[in-house]
Amino acid sequence: MRLWTPLSLAAVAAIAFASVPASATGAITCKSGPVSGWKSQKALTDKLTKDGWTVRKSKVDGGCYEVYGTTPEGDRVEAYFHPVTLEKLYVSRRGEILFRKVGY
Repeated sequence: MRLWTPLSLAAVAAIAFASVPASATGAITCKSGPVSGWKSQKALTDKLTKDGWTVRKSKVDGGCYEVYGTTPEGDRVEAYFHPVTLEKLYVSRRGEILFRKVGY
């Protein structure tokens, strides 16, 4: 007696996948508290620009600000910053970790 057909297995898989909550896709996550306490992405972009970075894109990922840009040294990177302190937490280039703050 066959209990599971290919169609019923596909239905079970689809339901299981749909019930999984969305999560961060990036390299790290931040315990950053409520968004009302965050500094703006513009504040981060302004700070980085002043420090010599070129910011191509920024977004929220895992409770952190994720930035795609170029460092003052000319490295094209993906970097994560804490949204409350704007502290640099993680920087990588093509899968190579250039910087990782201890504890993240």
